[in-house]
Amino acid sequence: MTYKTLDDLDFAGKRALVRVDVNVPMQNGAISDDTRIQAMAPTIQDILRKGGKPILLAHFGRPKGKKQPDMSLAPLRLAIEQAIGAPTLFSSLEDAPNAAAAMAAGQALLVENVRFHPGEETNAPDFAQALAALGDVYVNDAFSAAHRAHASTAGVAKHLPAAAGRLMARELATLEMALSSPERPVAAVVGGAKVSTKLDLLGNLVSKVDELIIGGGMANTFLAAEGKNVGKSLCEHDMAGAVKEVLAKAADAGCRVRLPKDVVVAYQFAANAPSMIYGAAACPPDAMILDAGPQTVAEITDIFARSRTLVWNGPLGAFELPPFNRATNAAAQAAAKLAAEGMLLAIAGGGDTVAALNAAGAADRFSYVSTAGGAFLEWLEGKKLPGVAALETT
Repeated sequence: MTYKTLDDLDFAGKRALVRVDVNVPMQNGAISDDTRIQAMAPTIQDILRKGGKPILLAHFGRPKGKKQPDMSLAPLRLAIEQAIGAPTLFSSLEDAPNAAAAMAAGQALLVENVRFHPGEETNAPDFAQALAALGDVYVNDAFSAAHRAHASTAGVAKHLPAAAGRLMARELATLEMALSSPERPVAAVVGGAKVSTKLDLLGNLVSKVDELIIGGGMANTFLAAEGKNVGKSLCEHDMAGAVKEVLAKAADAGCRVRLPKDVVVAYQFAANAPSMIYGAAACPPDAMILDAGPQTVAEITDIFARSRTLVWNGPLGAFELPPFNRATNAAAQAAAKLAAEGMLLAIAGGGDTVAALNAAGAADRFSYVSTAGGAFLEWLEGKKLPGVAALETT
């Protein structure tokens, strides 16, 4: 895949439309985590240094094409201004042409939530053209929204010279390194609740990785498909056929699928519930599997030590409830240590994954942790992302 970056465009005296992700969590009107704002700042600062006038396009929440005051981007203006270190103006969608025309050198402009317009999510040509008319060049720095064929992610790129921002370029390069041209052996951890939501992911990974580690509620479905009793555990018994197809495809591709050898079970789904360790085939009929056991963790960490590349999506157990976070924490710490030592390229992404790695105190030592959710998953599934495809050069 080839695409232009900030180094390939001339920004001097030009207005640069920049699609960013500032969909940050808010509590009582205040930003509770500004990670996404800090992550996009280098791109905006670079454009300013090159003499450009950045015009920020972004969404917040799901207003469904209607103006929703509680989903306005206005409360984010000051945080963005502080992050980029430059005066940042704000305008409604309707007044954006006037605000863009009046910009002075060294200023940025934050435009109101693009999803307030019904043409954003339908990628309406007239709305894409109206957005494009605001600028001279286009930069997409929102990989997390790249799986959406929206006006501000795919439509605008048809009308202006387009490039990937620093965050987008870094994400694409890292993912390319992990799955398209990885250093082997490659291991993947796929956890979470349901197999049914990750069939495409599993189907693609078994042809890309050498070791596939299954955790979380998904592991129960795999164990059940092999005829093991999982008691009252979260389990999609009707997915047995699909699981067997994944296992057959893995065998054909030479990918080893690793399931828990031992499990931590409890009779209550609650923090600090009394728990016991059983073999993976010995779960009591009235108990629930809530985590992987120590023998399984030892096998996982051994796989990490033998691998050169790791892709991680999803926890190994009910990580929100101690002590059922032990397997996720231990495995995450092991991967983080190897990554910090330069022994492993460790890449992770997805909402629960990021939360789990943060809770384990391991995220900052991974090689790369993606802020994207759906886009990260669809990339791992081998799907073409509209926002990325719009940047490709022939």
